[in-house]
Amino acid sequence: MTFGFRIFNDHARAREDLVAAAGALPTAILSDNLSRIYAAGPAIRPMHGDGVLCGTALTVKTRPGDNLMIHKAVDMAEPGDVIVVEAGGDLTNSLIGELIITHAVSRGVKGFVIDGAIRDLDAIRGGTTPIFAAGVSHRGPYKDGPGEVNVPIALHGMIVSPGDIIVGDLDGVLCVPTDDAEAVIELALAQVDREKKTLEAIAGEGWDRGWVDEILRARGCSLD
Repeated sequence: MTFGFRIFNDHARAREDLVAAAGALPTAILSDNLSRIYAAGPAIRPMHGDGVLCGTALTVKTRPGDNLMIHKAVDMAEPGDVIVVEAGGDLTNSLIGELIITHAVSRGVKGFVIDGAIRDLDAIRGGTTPIFAAGVSHRGPYKDGPGEVNVPIALHGMIVSPGDIIVGDLDGVLCVPTDDAEAVIELALAQVDREKKTLEAIAGEGWDRGWVDEILRARGCSLD
């Protein structure tokens, strides 16, 4: 076995009902209930025009500027997968473009999350496949390796294991760990209900703002 040049075929996958439930929730709400530390952060942004990303992670770890293992991951992908790529955040060379995205979609891939650059931005913005990336470069990729498929990866502090739930919208992208998904979704749904009631209060009798002064007093702020 060569470390840094490995492919693993088997991994646990999140239940389809949990994937669907997570995908119906805003990333902001999910992030709040993951203590705001499981998201990829602002460096990885939506590049597509519109659309929500939701699926299970098929992970790729590759050296900057090389997409050999991304191609392999696409060929391995199952319907419902999201290809998530750790590539060091380098923006010198693009890692995916219109051709590989089109091929991936034909295999049922739901989208890509790339800690690196993409190209063919016009086609991506005009399409419906969610693509999240750190930037854009017209320079194409190399296909030499090394790289690994279906290993734990990290993108700007977001740890992703194969089979985890990936959710992305226009606010950004995050990972819901498979083992925690049911509990996180339950907490997120409760927050959705609370925020709905708050919006109803704003539209009706008004939102009780007493909590603002309570916090200020608790912090020792003078309100006189």
